[in-house]
Amino acid sequence: MKFKQTTLTMALIMTLSINACAANNKKDIESSEMAEKGPVEIFMQGCSTELETYCKNVTPGDNRLLACIYAHSDKLSGRCEFALYEASAQLERAIASLRYAVSECADDLEKYCADVEVGEGRLLACLDSNEKSVSTRCKQALKDVGLNQ
Repeated sequence: MKFKQTTLTMALIMTLSINACAANNKKDIESSEMAEKGPVEIFMQGCSTELETYCKNVTPGDNRLLACIYAHSDKLSGRCEFALYEASAQLERAIASLRYAVSECADDLEKYCADVEVGEGRLLACLDSNEKSVSTRCKQALKDVGLNQ
């Protein structure tokens, strides 16, 4: 079975999203600290006032909080708007990095991991377990995007 880059990219993006959701929560954020936080944490902290004011009765999940914020987009503070921009920019950079890694590792994934179920870090674990056989090109891409151990 041939791997399709879109499937692999989506699996890696989902892994990234799960990691972002697990980020620590702190009360206040400063611009200089935003780069160290995941996109979900940036959104939740930067828009905390709006979430409490307009979306406190919304059950989190399935993008309902984001939809609520969108519904009140004409009332957002500058802080919330900046947080949305920063979270979006972070996700764009992450997707570009993951596309690069998938592109560079496609042959290795097909060769060594064709039977591995996508998700929960299994493809990365497969590459790790085949480290001695994985191409230098793939190893370098994983290192470049911070996915190697």
